[in-house]
Amino acid sequence: MKSPITTHILDTSRGKPAQGVSIRLERFGENGFEEIGSGTTNEDGRVTDLLDHSDFKNGTYRIHFEVAPYYAKLGQKTFYPAVSIDFIVDASDEHYHVPLLLNPFGFSTYRGS
Repeated sequence: MKSPITTHILDTSRGKPAQGVSIRLERFGENGFEEIGSGTTNEDGRVTDLLDHSDFKNGTYRIHFEVAPYYAKLGQKTFYPAVSIDFIVDASDEHYHVPLLLNPFGFSTYRGS
């Protein structure tokens, strides 16, 4: 079964998925944000197994993308060494897809399907 939270990265400067990016999933709790899952983007730029359904509940989440090593492997400078996206889960019976459109000097995101 697919994780209730998924993501993918498209490197818009190359028109290709960003493979090999380390990702950390965190949830806000009593002690601030705490890691609850992690992964690395596959050849399609996706991570589909960040979180088990049994650990999914309403709250504030963060996906943290370590993009500097990705661009370093490409020999490309980047202005953003990392990107963090905070979002609210208010219906834990739904799927949340949080894509990242990335280039060395900008990024964008949206709630996908």
